[in-house]
Amino acid sequence: MSFVRRLAYEGVLYWANRVIAKTPSHALRLAFYRTILGIKIGKGAYILMDAWFDTKGGIEIGAHSVINQKCRLDGRGGITMGSNVSLSAEVTILTADHDIQSPSFAGREKPVVIGDRVFVGTRAMILPGVTLGEGAVVAAGALVTKDVAPYTIVAGVPAKPIGERSRDLTYTLDYGRLLW
Repeated sequence: MSFVRRLAYEGVLYWANRVIAKTPSHALRLAFYRTILGIKIGKGAYILMDAWFDTKGGIEIGAHSVINQKCRLDGRGGITMGSNVSLSAEVTILTADHDIQSPSFAGREKPVVIGDRVFVGTRAMILPGVTLGEGAVVAAGALVTKDVAPYTIVAGVPAKPIGERSRDLTYTLDYGRLLW
């Protein structure tokens, strides 16, 4: 990538994360994320202020999903979220890392897939290549290194199953704040 193209790319991300993310207008933020960052955002989805995006594109957010304040979404390997997903404050989703055994410390990317009606608690971290099944719950502060089966509740570092969630989920998230 040429210097000028890289400067433009990083400038867009800087603007998105340092200016647009702090704008109290939800409509303006969504318009910027859709048109400039290329994020696919479903109807009724809500992204609160201070969300952080590590890349342009590579992210799909389902209808009526909520991304709370200070969430970090790394779309390099791809993030696909279903409908009615709730990410609490400061959740981190990573899709890229480095192979520590590689002589060249090679980078690698793996997608993260999040099913419908998944709840992720505050400051949880989802690592590359993980799938969270429909209705799964990730407790606050958990480090998810492996797939989580549908309707399973996980907690801890690393995250381990601690229970089951009801399969009778019918809710639709309707966050709809006017500002922030």
